[in-house]
Amino acid sequence: MNVPRPQPAECPIGVFDSGVGGLSVLRHIRAQLPHEHLLYFADSGHAPYGEKTEEFVVERALAVTAFLLDHGAKALVVACNTATVAAIKAVRARYPELPVVGVEPGLKPAAAATRNGKVGVLATARTLKGDKFLQLREQISATTHAEFLLQAAVGLVDQIELGDLQAPKIGAMLEQYVAPLLAQGADTLVLGCTHYPFVRDGIEQVLAAHDRADVVLIDTGDAVARQLGRLLDTGALLRAAAPDAPATLRGFTTARPAALSAAFLALLDLDPVVAAADI
Repeated sequence: MNVPRPQPAECPIGVFDSGVGGLSVLRHIRAQLPHEHLLYFADSGHAPYGEKTEEFVVERALAVTAFLLDHGAKALVVACNTATVAAIKAVRARYPELPVVGVEPGLKPAAAATRNGKVGVLATARTLKGDKFLQLREQISATTHAEFLLQAAVGLVDQIELGDLQAPKIGAMLEQYVAPLLAQGADTLVLGCTHYPFVRDGIEQVLAAHDRADVVLIDTGDAVARQLGRLLDTGALLRAAAPDAPATLRGFTTARPAALSAAFLALLDLDPVVAAADI
């Protein structure tokens, strides 16, 4: 079995997504763990995962994990809802000693937040079909009064990847996908893909247009960063502050490096070194 050796605290954390959506999680990690070195991998050359088979997503997740381990990653954040649902079990099975944190739609906090028991879940088709998601929904439905209203946002990830978050097409898609959830009475909306926080303003515009500004939006990026911090602390892997050696950030992509660089700048106001990854 290919098991990575324990990595010292000075090594970086690997974060990956099918594209730029995981930058929404990276934003929370940098805020909560400012001393950590970070590697961000955008598998944009094989995106979107949400419309691929589970076998394909598992294959890509294992390949990207191996790449990040080759670059010294001490921990892994699967910053993609689809990859978490489809592949995190396989990643943990292959690398049992590696601290791994995934993201999943925030059904539990949404069930706690809802006032009328109706929770809208906006996610990719692959996430909503995954066994992990369906089991989570059944578990929470059985122990709470929440009813989960599912909406696959087909094509939305592709549009967000293009980078123009104010594009009319994105606004039209948000209206198309959010409005039916509002019509069914949802008072809480789960952003079930790491890309979706980047169009939060557009979602809020749809809510306002339907006179539903009171709808609560659930983004789990903050919780992911907290869980990562706990795992690193437990494993004595937290990096100490080092004024003479500040935290670094590097990016990798299976598409054009210039596109990921543009996303870093537009979405996070960062300009790290970005390299192509041929895997």
